Amino acid sequence: MQNTLVFGASLKPNRYSFLAVQRLRENGENTFAFGLKSGFVSDVQIKTNLDELPKIDIVTLYLNPERQRGYYEDILGLQPNKVIFNPGTENPEFYQLLKRNTIKVEVACTLVLLATGQYKG
Repeated sequence: MQNTLVFGASLKPNRYSFLAVQRLRENGENTFAFGLKSGFVSDVQIKTNLDELPKIDIVTLYLNPERQRGYYEDILGLQPNKVIFNPGTENPEFYQLLKRNTIKVEVACTLVLLATGQYKG
């Protein structure tokens, strides 16, 4: 089964990243989370470092483009198969960098993909 990392996860229930963690788990996805504050969403611990993660297949982004710049190398280092850019995270500069590293780019909403049965690796 594939592993998904919610990048920019929040402990605030009104945030889409919070809902994404919940819905991924409800759909039986192996889910990991990275954010600024440690804590739990459902049964998923939000980690504040990327050191202890297993192989990540999909990164679903919840950081605006300005904040993404500081994490380009970290995300590339995870060597995911795909990065999903959720609404508000669109970043053509990062798309090009990912594509040059043979990482697929998908501009979509993880919540919609899950709701419509289109969430795939």
